[in-house]
Amino acid sequence: MSAHPVQTASNDWLAICPASAIPLLGARVVRTALGNVAIFRNQDDQVFAVQDACPHKGGPLSQGIVHGLTVTCPLHAWKIDLDCGEAIAPDQGCVARYPVQVRDQHVYLSLTPLPRTTET
Repeated sequence: MSAHPVQTASNDWLAICPASAIPLLGARVVRTALGNVAIFRNQDDQVFAVQDACPHKGGPLSQGIVHGLTVTCPLHAWKIDLDCGEAIAPDQGCVARYPVQVRDQHVYLSLTPLPRTTET
């Protein structure tokens, strides 16, 4: 899967692609100065954006299997909660999450990471 270049938009939101360009249960990669960001679309048409590197060994989460609110890393089957970025027990770790919106059937991304939702 190839990474998509980023186009700037107003108010610190980046226009990424039409929502339809991200298949259900699939992902797209956006190359940024902060590293690759994976944008996922689940079966319920929800869109999530997380760092494209598993906290275990850096596996490309964008190549993982999406199920519900989770993606399974293709390297060692770690499961990452797309809503909070946390690895699912018994695994431990966290990936950065990014704000993502769908407006007028187009995906927009902010590169300001969201705060962690759980305490370490």
